Amino acid sequence: MSKPRIMYYTDARHPLVYMYEPPMQKEEFESTIDEIAGTSVDAVMFCLGDGRTMMHDTEAGELWGHNVQKWTHSVFRRAYQNVKNLIDSGNDPLSIVCDKAHQKGILLYPTLLVQLPSGVRGGPGYDIRSSDFRLDNPQFEIGASGNIDPKFAGIHCADFKHEDVRNERFAVIEEVLCNYPVDGIELQLNFWPFYFQPNEILDGTKIMTDWISKIYTLVHQSGKDRELVLTIPAKITDCISRGLDVKTWLDLGIVDVLVGQPIQHPDLMDPNSAFITYDLEYLNDLQNLVKATKGTKCRVHASINSTLHSDRLTQAPIQMIRAAAVNYWEQGVDGMYINWMTNWPYKPDFYEKLRELPHPDIMSYKDKFYHVPTSTGSDSKSILNSQLPAKFKTDSPLRIEMTINDDIASWHKVDRIYEVLLRFRITSATELDKFRFKLNGKEIPLNLMRQINKMYGMKSARYRVFGQWYIFNLTKEYWPTKGSNIFEVTLLNHDSEVIEYPNLRDVELEIKYLMGKNFHRDFVDLNLGPYDS
Repeated sequence: MSKPRIMYYTDARHPLVYMYEPPMQKEEFESTIDEIAGTSVDAVMFCLGDGRTMMHDTEAGELWGHNVQKWTHSVFRRAYQNVKNLIDSGNDPLSIVCDKAHQKGILLYPTLLVQLPSGVRGGPGYDIRSSDFRLDNPQFEIGASGNIDPKFAGIHCADFKHEDVRNERFAVIEEVLCNYPVDGIELQLNFWPFYFQPNEILDGTKIMTDWISKIYTLVHQSGKDRELVLTIPAKITDCISRGLDVKTWLDLGIVDVLVGQPIQHPDLMDPNSAFITYDLEYLNDLQNLVKATKGTKCRVHASINSTLHSDRLTQAPIQMIRAAAVNYWEQGVDGMYINWMTNWPYKPDFYEKLRELPHPDIMSYKDKFYHVPTSTGSDSKSILNSQLPAKFKTDSPLRIEMTINDDIASWHKVDRIYEVLLRFRITSATELDKFRFKLNGKEIPLNLMRQINKMYGMKSARYRVFGQWYIFNLTKEYWPTKGSNIFEVTLLNHDSEVIEYPNLRDVELEIKYLMGKNFHRDFVDLNLGPYDS
């Protein structure tokens, strides 16, 4: 079996069973495979349901919604209706996608969300996606002992020290591997990465290693070419702190693929940022994960997302996808793990992104948009520290690091560089605030700068951000270099009539290329003036 480079995750819910009117047709369910057929995607990672309940014909687990008498969520009811109708008509959902994927030459890995909180039965807050196993056994929760801080995020998660918990999860995995023609299985260990009481992590680590080893043996006994994919926090120390001893797993050879993600946010590349581009810490974590797998058979995939929560964009344009992708490929990863389902229904730009993604050489000479993670409209979900926003103090420089993987100097030698734009957005700044800007220790002359006043706006697509933009059209001597770059901004004079000091909120870098020497910028180049098509 060929080893997939591009894995595509779908939760089988949002762009599928939530969308279609019941009773759902087999052809409609097949569309989740049809819509990525012929792209660079080698493997579909197909979520089995809520994790606690399943969306296939199961005896080892429990069917989504089987225990609901009165629905409090009409869309969840639709999901149940669609899945139940398919099963009752002899069209098991998991069989449908397995058959269709293989028909199209795509590998199929079911994804189990290993951990979620238990939820409650009945009344306000009734969790209609939870299983009877979890609802009826509160003694299996991490917080059941009563000695856990009530604010601990994993208090209602299943405690894996209990053999009953591990056996229930194992039975679901075993059933899938034995009953369906899958190419492996993915365990999503980063969704709610709480498996033991905080004071029992050390003992829990061996328990989890033994459980993973048992699953690995099952995977490979059930089919010689099958693989075990483990999706984990990219930072090895974060894994260890949750009882996930990745280094021991690698030493024992009990994992085939590791997917590294920012901790607790599998669908977000960086919870503090516009969720597409890289986070420096995450980049370094991926590099360390790659180093840890050297000399082993295990491959590493980088998790990449396209959802943005900026005040300007909802979805990352292809220039951002390229910037993130080339940075990840440079770390030595073996592949990408995509979660772009919020693009649905997919449009041509979606397919353009997929076409280029496996080819860093093709992306190398195309436009990129890099940015440093910053605050967004979803900051309530933030758990990672970001460099931005940062508050100024007079004469105290703010230093921001950004990694890029464009060889601008080399492309300049063949006259392919069109423009290099560097942008800073500073909030709570007035026209009287004065700043100094440096790149890699070299002061950037203000005659290269255009200032745009965005101190106030009446409305915005999601939320409003007020501030001043300082935009530099960089000449050759001030271009950034391939690798790490340091941006330095110093507040020289603060408007004496304003109490609040400014914040550096955004740092963005756009690198724009020509298709060839002296080539037009686009099909119609704006520098040619008005054009009547």
